[in-house]
Amino acid sequence: MTTLRDVSPQDEAFLRKVYACARAQEMAMVPWSEEMREAFLRFQFDAQDKDYRSKYPGASFQIILHQDKPVGRLYVSREPEQIRILDITVLPEYRSQGIGTSLIRELLAEADRNHQVVTVWVEQFNPSQVIFQHLGFKISQDDGYNNLLEYRPKGPDGPSLTV
Repeated sequence: MTTLRDVSPQDEAFLRKVYACARAQEMAMVPWSEEMREAFLRFQFDAQDKDYRSKYPGASFQIILHQDKPVGRLYVSREPEQIRILDITVLPEYRSQGIGTSLIRELLAEADRNHQVVTVWVEQFNPSQVIFQHLGFKISQDDGYNNLLEYRPKGPDGPSLTV
């Protein structure tokens, strides 16, 4: 049973943990001390949070709950012609259980109903690229590090979006 609830100030430590797990592969490659890694992750989390909230003030910032236990985060900005997945991260111990996939499918169904495009930026090395592509996303941009993945709604009335 997977549900969502809005982020609250009490979730900060959990959200920092989720962010750190999303960056773990990168952090394993840098020759920094644990203190340097923690400082970097604190700084980056704060910068990302500020950026998302200023660029997407109407976005939903939600905690993913699986059997009422927090297991990840889902940040989504709904705009007239598109649904932007700003972030979807599930803690490693809860991956490969269909949690993220089911949430993405719900967003795709919403997009199909409303004739919206769904977009998400994903690092090229991120294994979730396979999941998104399996669900019908196509690469629409490549910045050398990330791919912008795009899902177009089913049916002839889907919008044409240039991102």
